[in-house]
Amino acid sequence: MKEVVDISGPINELGQREGVGHWLKVFGPGLIVMLADTDAGCLITAAQSGAQWGYAMVLPQLLLIPILYMAQEMTVRLGIVTGKGHGELIRENFGKGWAWVSAATLAISSIGALLTEFVGVAGVGELFGVSKWITIPIATVGLIAVAFTGSYRRTEKIGVIIGLAELAFIGAIFLVKPQPGDILNGLTTIPWKHRSYIYLVAANVGAVIMPWMIFYQQSAVVDKQLQPSSIKKAKHDTLVGTFLTQGIMILFVVVFAATVGKNGHNQPLGSVGDLAAALGPYIGGQTAKLLIGVSLLGGSLVAALVVALAGTWGVTEVLNWKHSLNEPFNKKNMGFYVIYTLAHVIGAVLVLANVQLVDMAVGVEVLNALMLPIVLGLLLMLEAKALPAKYRMHGWYRYLVTTLCLTVMAFGLYMVGPIVGWW
Repeated sequence: MKEVVDISGPINELGQREGVGHWLKVFGPGLIVMLADTDAGCLITAAQSGAQWGYAMVLPQLLLIPILYMAQEMTVRLGIVTGKGHGELIRENFGKGWAWVSAATLAISSIGALLTEFVGVAGVGELFGVSKWITIPIATVGLIAVAFTGSYRRTEKIGVIIGLAELAFIGAIFLVKPQPGDILNGLTTIPWKHRSYIYLVAANVGAVIMPWMIFYQQSAVVDKQLQPSSIKKAKHDTLVGTFLTQGIMILFVVVFAATVGKNGHNQPLGSVGDLAAALGPYIGGQTAKLLIGVSLLGGSLVAALVVALAGTWGVTEVLNWKHSLNEPFNKKNMGFYVIYTLAHVIGAVLVLANVQLVDMAVGVEVLNALMLPIVLGLLLMLEAKALPAKYRMHGWYRYLVTTLCLTVMAFGLYMVGPIVGWW
């Protein structure tokens, strides 16, 4: 008689059998929000870091892994245990005043971020000779349509598939063949006396935890209807996403360090076209366009989806409106879908109209930097106040997370000075 092997999965603490299907149902919010974190702006910053400072910028990216995970892990516990989004918890625990402050700044920040993503989409199209008057409307309609599917899980799957296009850039590492010895040497080189290096480190630290990431992931685990028994796996989802997003950032740093940085950086890297033009001489013009285009398009589209949802969730939670993707468009949740649609339309129109975005972009960067102490401060206080004792941080882990969050707040505030020209 043949032995029957049980491959249905381990049993959790509630005595329930867990299989692959259960894992797949839990995974998603952490992965998609991390893929969105490596949007066009972040990837351009990573390329600039590698081109200007070589492999010396790899170490800061590695150090950001625990900071990013710890901050987002708090949103997982808050969302799953309370069953409420970030804006709703702020309103209930700290009053409407703080809720409106968070919602207003989040909304402005989200529109600013959407402008960056649409500029990224337009830049990718122009790489291949396609006008932004074609790419932007198509992207806008597609992103709006995704949210109208009447299912958070379906929206999440589409977003993850789009975001995974960022992995196309892995091909570049095999073409430039960076030397392991040079990378190891860069890990021990910290030019901390150079102001421009510290500024780029601050830019990376200040951008690693964006306000919309916290709002999105907490609302996403609520909309996905995850239960406390899934917290451990939701943390694994966040951890996988953290390593993936930082891996992509390091990939861009290394590729540009091994090429442009190694041969002397003497050209600006501020757009999609700049990246392709800089990398072209080393791996071929068409190859550079393809790898840069696919990866940045995936990052821009998934970020546009996540940012718009985060802003919409945040505002509607504060207003106490219905705000679930699991219900099709109707009179009761009309406000949610209208705000989500308007966010995309406004961003698209501003980019198509060639509105002078430099001053607006600077303002958004300052706003994001100033928001970090507010957002992370409220996150830490919510973790200590809104959660039952058994779900809170304890001991050394609590002190470590608090210290790292304070570090990120400090770097965020430091960013304000260079941005507005104070130093």
